[in-house]
Amino acid sequence: MATSKIVVIGAGIMGQGLAEAIATTGHEVTLVDRTTKLAERGVKGIGESMDREISRWGLTKSDKKAILARISASSDLSVAEDAEIVLEAIYEDLEKKRALFEKLDTICGPDVVLITNTATLSISEIAQSTERPEKVIGMHFLNPVTRIPLVEIVKGLKTDESTFRKAVELADILEKKWITVNEYPGYVTTRIIVPLINEAMHVLMEGVASAEDIDEAMKLGFGFNVGPLALADMMGLDVVMSWMMNLLNELSDHKYNPCPILRKMVRAGHLGVKSGRGFFQYDAEGNRIPTRTTVVSEVVK
Repeated sequence: MATSKIVVIGAGIMGQGLAEAIATTGHEVTLVDRTTKLAERGVKGIGESMDREISRWGLTKSDKKAILARISASSDLSVAEDAEIVLEAIYEDLEKKRALFEKLDTICGPDVVLITNTATLSISEIAQSTERPEKVIGMHFLNPVTRIPLVEIVKGLKTDESTFRKAVELADILEKKWITVNEYPGYVTTRIIVPLINEAMHVLMEGVASAEDIDEAMKLGFGFNVGPLALADMMGLDVVMSWMMNLLNELSDHKYNPCPILRKMVRAGHLGVKSGRGFFQYDAEGNRIPTRTTVVSEVVK
């Protein structure tokens, strides 16, 4: 894969992280979104992310220049025609992903590996929209991609061994520890973390403790690097709710029913870090703004 061309579709936070991680390894990557403006905004977001790393001495300006030189922006799906790997990172919606893979199936060469970065959806259902289900596989990266060392490699029912090996090769290039997951709703990480986050929200809603104290208890008591409510803010509360709804629909288990406080916050547009307000408040760069103890009435008002 030394000279391979990789295309990432979806220039949101996850797509930006994937493009940066790939470009950091020396590979050229094209970041694609619905419009060129959105794709270019994604590249700009990567630059801003690297600026924050530079301020923390994690990168140099020359590193940033070299990485950005390997990333191009486009709104034309035909750039995937001569790619070796296409990595999809659009919103967690089955029909939208299926529609995209159906288009990619007509554009890409027969040996192109099509990867979906879904957290909850069926790889096999996405693969059914193509004439090459054996070439479709899931790679569930966690945000922030450049720092989390894990990726779940999820086989569909028809994924073949060569496709799996290609996904493993990509994981190794990105220096990610990979685990193999047989297709099942939520895989490993999402299925386990979602009920924990949901229960933390119920504890807050019921007035048992403040948001700050709930997170502090989980960090100090169980060694979490980030508390569950702050983690939900980082993921995006709309994303967390979409995961819960997908799992609820698939498994019909009440533990995945989104807490009422989550539903209220998503309806209010309080989506976490990306909107500046979730269970906690954040500045324009995504840094937590210290506030007094947050109780449920202040979260949802």
